[in-house]
Amino acid sequence: MGLKPRLLEALAAAKITDPTPIQQQAIPHALEGRDVMGLAQTGTGKTMAFGLPIAQALMHEQQKCKLRSTQALILAPTRELAQQIHDNLAMITDGAHLRLHIVTGGASINRQAQKLSKGVHLLVATPGRLLDLIDRQDLSLHDTRFLVLDEADQMLDIGFIHALRRIASLLPKTRQTLLFSATMADQMEEIAQAYLTDPVKISVTPPGKTADRIEQEVRFIEQPEKTGHLIDLLGAHPSELALVFTRTKHGADRLARAVEKAGFAVGAIHGNKSQGQRERALKSFRTGQLKVLIATDVAARGIDIPEVRHVYNFDLPNVPDNYVHRIGRTARAGRDGRAVAFCSTDEVKELKAIEKLIGNVLETSFGDRPLGATHRPAKSGGGRGGKPGGAPKHGRPQGQGHGHGDGAKAGSGRPRRARSRRRPAKASAA
Repeated sequence: MGLKPRLLEALAAAKITDPTPIQQQAIPHALEGRDVMGLAQTGTGKTMAFGLPIAQALMHEQQKCKLRSTQALILAPTRELAQQIHDNLAMITDGAHLRLHIVTGGASINRQAQKLSKGVHLLVATPGRLLDLIDRQDLSLHDTRFLVLDEADQMLDIGFIHALRRIASLLPKTRQTLLFSATMADQMEEIAQAYLTDPVKISVTPPGKTADRIEQEVRFIEQPEKTGHLIDLLGAHPSELALVFTRTKHGADRLARAVEKAGFAVGAIHGNKSQGQRERALKSFRTGQLKVLIATDVAARGIDIPEVRHVYNFDLPNVPDNYVHRIGRTARAGRDGRAVAFCSTDEVKELKAIEKLIGNVLETSFGDRPLGATHRPAKSGGGRGGKPGGAPKHGRPQGQGHGHGDGAKAGSGRPRRARSRRRPAKASAA
């Protein structure tokens, strides 16, 4: 693909020998200096798709770093994803005389500024902390010649549109820009026009497509009964890693306490946790010390742990695209995975939006699908599991136990009257 021997050696040392589809299509164009707009689902190797061509260009030019500046800027929506990108880039820049640094919220800004004082070749950053450093005059973008927007749609989802517009105004007009995302948000066209010049557009997966190796199912269960039902499911695979997503930070902490009380080694990560707490929890989860990790959407794109076998959507996301990113934390690196969605009567609207996005009706494995819960008759198609309407994969027969603990009549198929839904405020990710 035209990559330098030094980079190929680094890839071989990391046991990376064959390019993924997004890498195969994006790298040649990026090596030519073209702007690239790439669409690929999570876990497909986007980091190397932009990291390799930028590292090669910087190695070839060998320009001295100017004080308080960066030659290449990689923007990511969350601390976890920024750390993941940094760690992957470190594999190919180590020993290549390239300075790599990361700046995110939750860490000492003074220490970050000190490391930037001599300038860096590559900087991985979250938008909020980047602007903090710029406002303090600890960093200038005047000499930035390469820009990457990774998971740009997530940056829009969590409210970084104004930060992105400001960052765009501070960058040189002449630069190479690479934009990658797993889904295409409505505002993406505006971002593309502001950042990209005559880009090559690459798509290796349809928007909203979920990983083929993920077995998906939905369980209809009311909110008060979800915790007990989750604990039952976790007990069926105590040695396997499980990632649980909640909608709110307080909900994550509350659920973690209940799961711990049930005897599981569990941790929680969300926007109220310090960077150190989040990193320690992820490390313990990665090494298997924690078997269960409970997270909000702030972590959905920053967890790359191939051993995650189960993803539980304890609360369905308000944004359907987030479902794709949540379940994309399993079935990584060629493995199989399982994704279970819990749906209460109040979440039927969210379920319909998810099924419309992915183009499938999730298989019902527990409880009764309320009337009007989908735009077409329920049928198998959300995964590779058992037949709809059959015996549940775990626990009690359908229509009994946890599935109707909030007063719904077993087997009636009638939804309860919807309660008013209070939507939580979005948490800052950076």
